[in-house]
Amino acid sequence: MFTRIVKMHFKSRKINDFIQHFDSIKEKIRNQPGCRSVILLQDKSNPNIFFTYSIWEKESDLETYRKSEFFREVWQEAKQLFDEKPEAWSVNELVRL
Repeated sequence: MFTRIVKMHFKSRKINDFIQHFDSIKEKIRNQPGCRSVILLQDKSNPNIFFTYSIWEKESDLETYRKSEFFREVWQEAKQLFDEKPEAWSVNELVRL
């Protein structure tokens, strides 16, 4: 398993649009093959910054999702709301206390 973290910076006037969009698709993302969980986080000091934190079984599961028509539609809508280019990391958990 591994974790995918995506940082997204939205236009202030588009935050509610993004939250509504995410709310409408979150279950579909979570139900993608290999997806164990999805969390949406909002930065405490800058409310325009959000992170998705998702846990995947295998990298191939994430890649299958990223190449899907569903992802293309989701990302196309989200891209219109960005204020800056998003950043993404795939990370392995080393320690949990």
